[in-house]
Amino acid sequence: MKSIRIVLADDQPFVRKGLRYIIDSQPDMQVVGEAADGEEAVATALRTVPDMVILDIQMPGSDGISATKTIVKSLPDIKVVLLTTFDVQEYVFDGIRAGAVGYLLKDTDMEELLDGIRAMERGAMIYNTTTAKQAFAQILNSNVENTTACDKIHCNPLTERELEVLQLLAYGKRNHELASILYVSEGTIKTHIHNIIQKLGVEDRTQAVVMGIRHKLVK
Repeated sequence: MKSIRIVLADDQPFVRKGLRYIIDSQPDMQVVGEAADGEEAVATALRTVPDMVILDIQMPGSDGISATKTIVKSLPDIKVVLLTTFDVQEYVFDGIRAGAVGYLLKDTDMEELLDGIRAMERGAMIYNTTTAKQAFAQILNSNVENTTACDKIHCNPLTERELEVLQLLAYGKRNHELASILYVSEGTIKTHIHNIIQKLGVEDRTQAVVMGIRHKLVK
């Protein structure tokens, strides 16, 4: 059984210790690194290249949101999850835009946390707080930049292959999985993703999926 390799980032050692104990007790999970702030989280992720990074939002120095942006940009196949004490809409918006696939509270039930980790590794996006769900729904239904986005989609329609790639991105597929499914190289996949991002006028693959859902380009 392949283990989900995880990096934990939290400025409180006892929180990291507790999470590590819970995660390492699972047969399909393994903590491969720890960090006490955002900068260290980025360095640890670059060094270990895990499957997932679980980040606290509020940490000294570089915070969780900044670290999420850097990790997603540098290692787009890594899934980043924000784990926090604060159910604040601003944090949720920032997390989604930064590319996080999940937003969970630290008092989340242990089994719910573990099930969430497994689901996110399979490609789900989990925002299991009332505020997070409302914020995510607002992003999907928002008319912010809607005209510009529609114009971009109309003027620069996605090709049939780009639509295929976008749909698979919505299912949480990684670059090597996309390449295998579509029988092309990972370089070709990266080119398709770059073109999709440019045409939709977004900053990253997560925003591309959100835009795709909003405009019914994916199911």
